[in-house]
Amino acid sequence: MSSTRLGRLQKAPEFFITRDALTLPRDDRRAFLRKAFAAASAASVVAAAPRAFAQSSSATSAGDPAILNLPAHSKGLGQPVAARPYGLPSKYEENLQRRESPGLTRVGAASVSFAPLQGFFGIITPSGLHFERHHQGWWDIDPTQHRFMINGLVANPKVYTMDDLMRMPSVSRMHFLECGANTGMEWGNVAVPTVQYTHGMLSCCEFTGVPLKWLLDDCGIDLKKAKFILAEGADGSSMTRTINLSNALDDAIVAYGMNGEMLRPENGYPLRLVVPGVQGVSWVKYLRRIEVGDMPYATKDETLHYIDLMPDGQHRQYSSIQEVKSVITSPSGGQVLLDKGFFNVTGIAWSGRGKIRGVDVSVDGGKNWKAARLETPVLDKCLTRFNVDWTWDGKDAILMSRATDSTGQVQASISAMRKVRGTRSIYHNNAIQSWLVSPNGEVSNVQVA
Repeated sequence: MSSTRLGRLQKAPEFFITRDALTLPRDDRRAFLRKAFAAASAASVVAAAPRAFAQSSSATSAGDPAILNLPAHSKGLGQPVAARPYGLPSKYEENLQRRESPGLTRVGAASVSFAPLQGFFGIITPSGLHFERHHQGWWDIDPTQHRFMINGLVANPKVYTMDDLMRMPSVSRMHFLECGANTGMEWGNVAVPTVQYTHGMLSCCEFTGVPLKWLLDDCGIDLKKAKFILAEGADGSSMTRTINLSNALDDAIVAYGMNGEMLRPENGYPLRLVVPGVQGVSWVKYLRRIEVGDMPYATKDETLHYIDLMPDGQHRQYSSIQEVKSVITSPSGGQVLLDKGFFNVTGIAWSGRGKIRGVDVSVDGGKNWKAARLETPVLDKCLTRFNVDWTWDGKDAILMSRATDSTGQVQASISAMRKVRGTRSIYHNNAIQSWLVSPNGEVSNVQVA
């Protein structure tokens, strides 16, 4: 790479935890770490594969004992079903976990944990690895004592028990959930080391519950006067958020289920609000009340926090939509490519305005772009997985992805974002993310101007 190109990059500084704590184990669990994909020039064509790639010759040519000799688990009796009444991941996957960020928030104890996006497949986030953001810690609430109320501009204010809600007709839909502050540390010249920290306040799950519009209709909402709703949580912070009535009547869900089971306590058990496409703080956890009103409520959590500081010093409020965004998750920061050759570059894209229409990928810092494959399903306000073939020649490379959504919105560069939004913002950074692959195979976070 030329000195001119290097002059446009800002290398990631040292962070508050070691790189080793963030790097995935160097074993054969990740396709990009397998030497089987090296020396693409010697590859043979594999049927149904997206392109030719190297076969696993390094192991078979030497007579790999792992395939020639039967291991103990092929000759003995395994553990009985009763050993694990509730399934757990393999002990060999224990390094894949949510990680905290000390000092990121104002409270003494960490209130944010980041999802390990670098280790995920597909689009669904495992319940135990869903990112967390708490304003007063999490609670495990007795569902038999929990109540949900709707009041305000309705003809018949009502209080629902969990039994009431779970007896009603329900829907199940897959949607992404992203904190408004996700990727916030990249606004300035800070480049944190891994995708877990740059984009890890993001998850995608199947949510089950009662559409909010059905409940509002059940209470006789006054559609002539109603313009907004106020959602309130039952935790110690009494989290309250104003939400447009259009969102409430569109696809919002009063949810009790996530990924086929009840919500986890960290995710709002027994009840949370799901507002697809809107920043996560509006997905109020431990939901206890919705009030229907005719104007924004201007609560503490939307006048002092979750506002965008503009270059002229003004605050942009109620900017809740999560705009079109994407990120390459592998190869990504903190990972290591063991040898040159074929790799599958993979990542995720999403938009709070609709579906993902396309994703382009560049391996030369944005000089040239190639259309990636969008893997099904491609759903509304949901993560979309993309893949693209890449043969690494062992030289410097800069990997970037750029998404376009169904409304025509295109993901912008960080420099274009800063021209409009400045450098003092925290929220709603949907800029293009760049990863530098060095000749030694190490991948790090850089920012292309």
